[in-house]
Amino acid sequence: MIRRVGIGKGIEVGAGRPLLLIAGPCVLESESLALDVAAFLSGLAARLSLPVVFKGSFDKANRSSRDSYRGPGEEEGLRILAKVRERHRLPVTTDVHDPAQARRAAPHIDLLQIPAFLCRQTDLLVAAGETGVPVNIKKGQFMAPWDMRNAVEKVWSSGNRNVLVTERGTTFGYNNLVVDFRALPAIRESICPAVFDATHSVQLPGGAGAASSGERKYVAPLARAAVAAGVDGLFLEIHPDPDRALSDGPNSLPLPDVEPLLRTLLAIRAAAEGGGKP
Repeated sequence: MIRRVGIGKGIEVGAGRPLLLIAGPCVLESESLALDVAAFLSGLAARLSLPVVFKGSFDKANRSSRDSYRGPGEEEGLRILAKVRERHRLPVTTDVHDPAQARRAAPHIDLLQIPAFLCRQTDLLVAAGETGVPVNIKKGQFMAPWDMRNAVEKVWSSGNRNVLVTERGTTFGYNNLVVDFRALPAIRESICPAVFDATHSVQLPGGAGAASSGERKYVAPLARAAVAAGVDGLFLEIHPDPDRALSDGPNSLPLPDVEPLLRTLLAIRAAAEGGGKP
């Protein structure tokens, strides 16, 4: 079991450390939108004394339809993420889908993200670990939380011990997910630090026919429950105009909703940990 891990720019995640926020648009849409969201997150990090990682994927390879927007591609996406790092001094993360892509992306990324559907892909997990870059494995919708130890150990086998697991709900019938909050202590008390993805957890996979839908109104209550249950980080997809987002708009939060939610979550965390100033 690993209680604390390091990720980009001196950030530590885990027992006794501040709540980590991983946030950004589901998919990179343009340089200007990415920089606007990064500027918002940079200000938020300063106001709340919160470690923040900017999230934006250059390719969403698991969209419901082949006609759905997937992103700007690897080269352009990594260029945009480099701009975010340079201009706003934020660590960045993006999805990688195969071993070669993990190796190419690693020099430009502070945290490699393994998509939930690929969380058992041995070659991908080992290659991600071998880059030496910290790895965040999204828990598959088909996985029990304790079974994620096998996925984490694949990364650990490379000698890379900086691994996070993100809970994002479990398949519940058709076009629906459910969150079992036992997963959070199960992961963080026996495997590694745990992150809760509050926005993907309200997704309705394939619920819009050729795309996924979502129930944004449940993001805040699920996030509050996760922090009360004990979690090391929070994952949020955020967007200046979610209803026009090119991916996962129905479960993304508009920017004005983010800071009030985080202030509430920090107060809950302080109370759950025995009081003190959030």
